[in-house]
Amino acid sequence: MRAGDITLRAKAALDNAGKIICRPSSGECLKNLEGYNYETAPESIFKSSRNFDTLNKKLAAYVTDAAKTETVCYCVDGAVCEDEACKIILKKHKDCEVAESVSKASHAYDASRLSAREVTCVSAYSAATLKSCRAVLVYDIDCEYVAGVVKERLSYIFGEECECAFVRGGDIKKIKIYEIDRQKIYSAECSVAVQESEFLKKDRYDYADLEYMIKLLRAPGGCPWDRAQTSDSIKGNMIEEAYELADAIDRGDAYDMEEETGDVLLQAAFHSVLQEERGEYNGGDALTRVIKKLIFRHSHIFGGDKAASENEALGVWENNKRKEKGQETFSDSVFAVPLNFPACLRAQKVQKRAAKCGMDYLSSVSASEGLADEVSELLNALADGKKEEIFDEAGDVLFSAVNVCRLAGVDCEEALRASTRKFAERFKKFEELIIADGKNVTELDGSQYDWYWLQAKNALKNS
Repeated sequence: MRAGDITLRAKAALDNAGKIICRPSSGECLKNLEGYNYETAPESIFKSSRNFDTLNKKLAAYVTDAAKTETVCYCVDGAVCEDEACKIILKKHKDCEVAESVSKASHAYDASRLSAREVTCVSAYSAATLKSCRAVLVYDIDCEYVAGVVKERLSYIFGEECECAFVRGGDIKKIKIYEIDRQKIYSAECSVAVQESEFLKKDRYDYADLEYMIKLLRAPGGCPWDRAQTSDSIKGNMIEEAYELADAIDRGDAYDMEEETGDVLLQAAFHSVLQEERGEYNGGDALTRVIKKLIFRHSHIFGGDKAASENEALGVWENNKRKEKGQETFSDSVFAVPLNFPACLRAQKVQKRAAKCGMDYLSSVSASEGLADEVSELLNALADGKKEEIFDEAGDVLFSAVNVCRLAGVDCEEALRASTRKFAERFKKFEELIIADGKNVTELDGSQYDWYWLQAKNALKNS
């Protein structure tokens, strides 16, 4: 608030006050109190407060104690809604009167000439929790540290190269967001105003923008392919994108992980938009559901359950999941494993859930004995040459092998994937060695195959 910004209502309140208490302010704001006898809140309150929450509570208590014996006018910079101590006072004392003046946000808005119709106003001390918005006014940027927090959050929302208006009292200048914490002087009069660019020219986008883009593509006159899709027609895309993300993770490629994560989010948003069109649910419903699910299943964090280890935490999660899904028996849990999971993964999950009731091998060694029995039965079926029996016994062998892996602490999907990769690398080397000797891979006999395969294994082992 600058000199001269005081309203007639505020002036009347000052004229009729028995005592005027002022929160420490800048010289410019204090010019509005020239001619009045006022006191500032004691410095001891500020020195004895460990955080801003405590400070505001003490300021509110100091003002209300003074008001017990006389009429007090408590003066703050800007608007009452921008001061936390004022909010505490108004919440506890409904009979207080408010005499507003020009707010810090209003001053910054006037100075910056924002054109956005929707503007979020927030103190710099709350900027860390600021959510995505079309335009924002951040006030109370009174030090370099706070300016850094504001810069980081606005960079996340708008992009660090986005232009903003830095307002200090009556001065204003255009800077980039990354320059917010590079100014020479900071005070309670400093504010920043910024708004998003046109949709197609934005530096940063959020989940709402992703859904908006899909709606644009599906709108009349949009993309013919996008308009033709249904959840059923694109369900395979989600599986493909998930595998591509997993592949990027396996390769430790953060750049590709970023891209593939976006592709997975795109598929999720696409389904949300398609179902919103059908009146089933929207993206907000899906996000709300998953957050509520996380709260419910983490009852050892947000509830009364206890979990001191990773395994105990997983146990709480699984127990809450059964409650949430209405799974009253172990069979309910077993049959809840999706049928379209990869076969090894589904077998492993079914075994884990069945083991919850105690039906399991004692160890991987005893499971290996069971695997040996299944291999013997498969050999017998092969000797008989009956396809149905071979099919059945082959499945039992694979299922038993998954049991051994699980009890040995080995993820069967990862183990099989690693073995397949190892075979492919050996086969490549095997073929290279044969070609290097001027021979044809398809014309070798069994002993030659074995010899070259051994050479390939040794070559990769020693490389």
